[in-house]
Amino acid sequence: MNFIIKRFEEASENIAFVHNDCEYSFAWILQRFEFFTNFLRLHKVDKSTSVILHADYSPDVFAMILALIDNKNIIVPLTKESVVELDTVKVLAENSFNIDMLQADILVRPEPNGVIRNKLMLSLLRLNRAGLLLFSSGSTGKPKGILHDFEKVLEKFKEQRPSYRAIVFLMLDHFGGINTLFHLLANLGTVVTISKRDVNSICSAIEKNKIELLPTTPSFLNLLIQSGVYNDYDLTSLKLITYGTEVMPQTTLQKVKEVLPNVRLQQTYGLSELGVLSSRSECDDTLWVKLGGQGFQTKVKDQTLWIKSDFAMLGYLNADSPFDSEGWFNTQDIVEVQGEYFRILGRSTDLINVGGNKVYPAEIENLLLTLHNIKDVAITSEPNVLLGNIVVAKVVLESEEPINEVRRRIREFCKSKLASYKIPSKVIVTTESLYSARQKKLRSFADKGTFTKESEHTAIDDVVL
Repeated sequence: MNFIIKRFEEASENIAFVHNDCEYSFAWILQRFEFFTNFLRLHKVDKSTSVILHADYSPDVFAMILALIDNKNIIVPLTKESVVELDTVKVLAENSFNIDMLQADILVRPEPNGVIRNKLMLSLLRLNRAGLLLFSSGSTGKPKGILHDFEKVLEKFKEQRPSYRAIVFLMLDHFGGINTLFHLLANLGTVVTISKRDVNSICSAIEKNKIELLPTTPSFLNLLIQSGVYNDYDLTSLKLITYGTEVMPQTTLQKVKEVLPNVRLQQTYGLSELGVLSSRSECDDTLWVKLGGQGFQTKVKDQTLWIKSDFAMLGYLNADSPFDSEGWFNTQDIVEVQGEYFRILGRSTDLINVGGNKVYPAEIENLLLTLHNIKDVAITSEPNVLLGNIVVAKVVLESEEPINEVRRRIREFCKSKLASYKIPSKVIVTTESLYSARQKKLRSFADKGTFTKESEHTAIDDVVL
C-alpha cells in the first residue's frame, strides 16, 4: 500500500472524491487516514483481527479502509443492500469488531466471541497481511466466504494507468466495487459518489460532475436507450463506458453506439475468485473481447473458459477449493474463440436443455430484440414432461398489440432464423421491467463466476486506450 500513499502525497492537491457536492483532495484523504489510524488505536481495534465494516462509498470510508489495511485487519465490507444475512457473515467472519459508518457518528462495537479459528484466515494473519473477505449472494446455494490477501489485490495497481473522473457503480461489498474504487484512486482519478442508481440520477450526475467514465451494465444501458433520458442531459463529457455483469445484447450495443457515437465502449470481465482481467474490445460495436493481462492466463476447454490468476483468492472459508491441481479455475462461461478474442455466449448453468439440445438465452434475446415493436426480451425456461424444458419468452412492447399477433410474429420470425427447439414455446407479454428476469436469480459478481453474471453493476480495471 505504500506506493498508493506515495502517489497521494505527490498529487496532494488533486481531487480524490466528490461526495454530497463537496470536493475532497488526496491531502484530505491522507489526513483522515492518519486520523483513523489513531482512531483504531484509541478504540482498541486490535491488529490482525476480523472487522465488519458497515459502510457505503465516501472519502471517510476509503480512509478507514486504508487504516484497516495498515492495521493488518481482515476487512469485511457490508452495505445496506447486502443480500447475505448479518448473522451468517458474523459466523463465517469470526469478527472481533463491528465498525458502523452508515450513520453520522462512527460506532465501534466489539464482538465478545470474535475469535478467529478458521485456518485460512489464521494463515493470512500469521504472515502479517491484511485481508478482504467478501460473500457470494447465496442465490444458488449457501453464501461462500471469499478470502483475498488485500495487499496482493493492491499490487495490480502498481503500474499507473490513465486517470478518470468516474462514478462508482457496483456496491462496496462486491469485489468489483472495491476494484473500481482502488483502480480510480490509485491512478489519481476522481470518484464521484451517487445516492441513487436510476437512469435520471446517473445522467444528472454525469452532466453535473463532467463524468468521463461510466462503468455499468447492459440492463442499465438498455433502460437508458428505452427511456430516451439521454436526450435530456449533456453527456458530452463521457469518454468511456465499460459494461459487464451479464451478456450484452448486440442490438443494445449498437443502439448505444448510435446515440453516443463519441463514447468508447469496452466490455469488462472479472471474477470474485480471481480479480478483474485487462480487456480490450475488438471494436465498439462488437462483443468480441481480448482478455488477460499481466498475472492472468486463459485457456478454453470444451468451449468453456478457464483462467489462472496471480491475484487469486486464498480460498473459500466454507467450501472446497474450486481450483484444479495447477491453479486453473473453471469460469463456467461458454465462449467462442476467434484468434486472440473471445465472445461470451453465457454461463453453462444458464443453458436451457430442450430435449437434449443446448439453448443459449442470449442468442434468442438478441434475435427478438431486432423485431418491430419489441422493446425488451428475457428468455427463461419452464419444465416440460416430454422435453425436460421449454423456451419461454417474456417481452415488453413499444406499443399495445394483440397477444395472439405478437406470438404469431415471433414464431414466424424465428422459424427462418432458429432451429425448431430454440423457438419460444410460450410468449408472455408484460409491462414490468425485465431487469430481474434478464439477470436470472440476481446472480452476483461475488458468486462463483463472472461479469456475465448478475449484479448490481460492473467494475473497471486495466482500461486500454
